[in-house]
Amino acid sequence: MAYFGTGTIVIIVIGIMIIWSAINVIPEYERGVVFFLGRYEAVKGPGLVLIFPGIQKMIKVSLRTIAMEVPSQDIITKDNVSVKVNAVVYMRAVAPAKAIINIENYVYATSQLAQTTLRSVCGQAELDELLSERDQINKKLQEILDKQSEPWGIKVSVVEIKQIDLPEEMKRAMAKQAEAEREKRAKIIHAEGEMMASEKILEASNILSQNPISIQLRYLQTLTEIAAEKNSTILFPLPMDLVTPFLKALNKGDGLNKTA
Repeated sequence: MAYFGTGTIVIIVIGIMIIWSAINVIPEYERGVVFFLGRYEAVKGPGLVLIFPGIQKMIKVSLRTIAMEVPSQDIITKDNVSVKVNAVVYMRAVAPAKAIINIENYVYATSQLAQTTLRSVCGQAELDELLSERDQINKKLQEILDKQSEPWGIKVSVVEIKQIDLPEEMKRAMAKQAEAEREKRAKIIHAEGEMMASEKILEASNILSQNPISIQLRYLQTLTEIAAEKNSTILFPLPMDLVTPFLKALNKGDGLNKTA
């Protein structure tokens, strides 16, 4: 029976260690950029990948979308208003080899690029545009970042402005402006209501004027409504149209009595 020498055992152990260290498992959401003796070889994964130490090196790159927050930037708008704007950028590596070879740290580089682009784009807009046309500014930011980060193998899918911080005096001025606008709309609505009511009253008066009896009926109805709602004594002027027939009859009766 042959026995293994000490040297053979050492070689076997070293071989097992080399093979064990060469085994790499890359998950579905990552890729491995492999270099052979310092030269780019291939992008491998997902699954089992053998990387022999000493002659090969592998750098893993995540393919998942990264949500990167852009810190608040001090910006002076086109109409000379000082504001602070922050944003969030959604990006991912679509070309792992470019993300490793063409740029040292693509996350840091994209963050710096997003900050300078945010200051540039927002500085070219007025305050009203920042507040009311945010979707268009987001789209412009996304297009610029996506184009400039393309050589790095990065895809910028979404850019969203999160918050715009205004100076306190600007907030007070905008609050006064909004209050004045609300008062203006209230007065306009009130004036329109008065105009519509006057038109309806004029229309009703024209209809009632065509028949004097309807005026008298309306007069009596008003008296009835007041009597039902109020318990106090009310002095109400009586139209002469209602009294005239009684006066004529009374005068006629007095004339007959004098003749007799």
